[in-house]
Parts: sequence; structure tokens; C-alpha cells
Amino acid sequence: MDFEFSEEQELLRASVRRFLAERAPIAYVRSMLDDDRGTTAEVWDGLVALGVVGLLAPERSGGAGMGMVDLAPVLEELGRAVHPGPFTATAVGAVSAVALAGDDAAAAAVLPGLTAGTTTGTVALYEPGRRAEWRSPATTATPAGGGWRLTGTKVHVPDAAGADLVLVTASVGGELGLFLIDVVAAAGLTVTATPSVDATRKEGTIELVDAPATRLGPGDAAEVVAEVVDRLHVAAVVDAVGAASRALEISVDYAKERRQFGVPVGTFQSIQHLCADMLRAVELARAAAYYACWACDAADATERHRAATMALAFAGDELYSVGASLIQIHGGIGFTWEHDAHLYYKRLLTLQETGGGSVTQLEELATIVLDA
Repeated sequence: MDFEFSEEQELLRASVRRFLAERAPIAYVRSMLDDDRGTTAEVWDGLVALGVVGLLAPERSGGAGMGMVDLAPVLEELGRAVHPGPFTATAVGAVSAVALAGDDAAAAAVLPGLTAGTTTGTVALYEPGRRAEWRSPATTATPAGGGWRLTGTKVHVPDAAGADLVLVTASVGGELGLFLIDVVAAAGLTVTATPSVDATRKEGTIELVDAPATRLGPGDAAEVVAEVVDRLHVAAVVDAVGAASRALEISVDYAKERRQFGVPVGTFQSIQHLCADMLRAVELARAAAYYACWACDAADATERHRAATMALAFAGDELYSVGASLIQIHGGIGFTWEHDAHLYYKRLLTLQETGGGSVTQLEELATIVLDA
């Protein structure tokens, strides 16, 4: 397996890194912590201009028609910069859901706006008390005239407060339905921002009471939603790899500069061991993430799901330990709000709960192996 990116992919990585360093540095990240949308029009338009928002969208809809491997360098750089905003929710979640649903009319109506950045979107899959179980939602859909009405509650909706469109799952006569709701125009829909440990990752709760919606695609949408979930999980891991690799760099730099007892703390074995463990975790998680990206593009559904589950199960715990070591190496200063360490720590901490947490992912992985 060749894990080397092409020259074009590395050039894209360099462009995104340069853009984030110039237009969205840490000072910008901090300024967005209390902003519901998590981005400014200037920065969002800049990402759109780079062409990265539409990488997964088909060419006929104004996108690039590429895959998760092409998107991986972008996601990794966003993680390195602990970048806030609706990129993953829109460029991975919403774009994938609409593109994979098999509804040409909806794709023609929605995808051009998503790829052009004039519309932001998200997916609402999870419900209270059900953790990561999305296959049998309590949210219901009933026919109403020529459309549908949805009633239910969705939680942990990424970037909900700033989304223009939301893709919602609901039960329809024993099937899983995927529905599109225009947040701006819909009645019976309430979005409430939800406080999170990581303020760079916005979440919200969506209450639906007979909210008008459009159903995407014919029949059961379980396979479509399963692929969207796998892509979102892989995207979260790649993002975390970027954050963890930057956390390692910050730690090594600090260990070389901070002096105790007249010598750099990096000369102490305890610090060296922490840095070595951080490097091991980052590189193994990177290999798992890159393979999962390839599986999303080229493998069958079974292998795609196995690779995504395995990557998240490993990274959830191992990359969190990288964040914990970042704080440990920095000592007292690492606990302060003024230092940047907590931004990376919280980014990696929230990965532990993605998809229900590493225990849920390990149980899912065991089910995959035993079923096989």
C-alpha cells in the first residue's frame, strides 16, 4: 500500500496550510470560540476559493469529483490549525449525504450551493439517550400533501446553529428515510446551540415539530447513511491526526527550551518517553486514517466500515493520550487559558466521544470480525 500523496495533493496541502497561517491563525481561532457559526465570511470564502469545500461533490454539480484521499491533506491541515467552522459538516456530511442519496433533482438543486459556499449544511443523525445508534431513529416522518412532516429531537448536530440546510434521518414505515430541511424557511424547527468541551467544535440540538421536509432518494437510506457516517468518522480521525502531530511539535519545541536544574527538560527520560509515545500514537493513527480514506474511496462497504471503525477505535484513545501528554510536558503553564495547549487537548478529548466513544467502536469492530 502506497501512502505517499501525489504532487498535486501535496501542493493542495501547502496551499491550505499557508492560507490558515495567514488568514486563520490561533488568534483567529480564539476569536471564534464564542461565535455560534465559528467562522467569518472572509475565511469561509477563502476556503471556497481554494476549491476544497466541493472536493467530494460530483463535477456536474460544480465540485471536483474527488474522494476522501484527496480531502485527507485538507482535513489534516485544518486539524493542525484547530480550525473552527462548518467545513466538515458541509464538505463531508451534507455534500456526501446529498451526492450519495441517488436523487438527481435534489442534487441539482442543493449541491451547487454547497460547493460554491453560498449554502452551509449539516447532518442530524443522533438522538437523546441513544448514543451513536442511528439505524432506528425515534424521529418520525409522515406524508403531508406532496411532501413530508418530521417530528423528533436530534442532538450532537455539528455546526447546527450556522447551517442553512440540514439532512435528517427519520423512520418511515420500518425503513430509514433521509430528509432535507431548509432551516431558513422551515416552520416547526428550533435550533439550540449546545455547550461543548471543545469550543472550536460547535454542536446543537434540533427540535422538530411537524417540520416540512423533502425526502431524498427512493426506499431505505440505511446504506447511504452508513457511508456518510463512515466518512464523517474518518474525517474526524484525520483532523485529529493533524491536531496531534502539531501537539507533538509544540511539546518537543517546549522540551528543548524549558530549563530545569540548569538543563532542558527534554534531557529527562520521563519527558523523552512521553514524546516517544506521542510519536508512536500519531504515526499509527495516521496510517490507520490514510488507509480508511482509501477504503472509503476504493473498497467495498464491508471493508470501508471495518477500516473506519478500526481507525476511530484506535485514535479515540491513543490521540487523546497525545493531548494529555501535551499538558503534562508543559506543566503548570499548560493548564492556563492563555497557552494554546488546551485548544489541542480539547480537540483530541472530544474525539474520544465521536461515534459513541472508543468502547462503542471496539464493540462494533468485534461484531464485524465475528460476523465475518
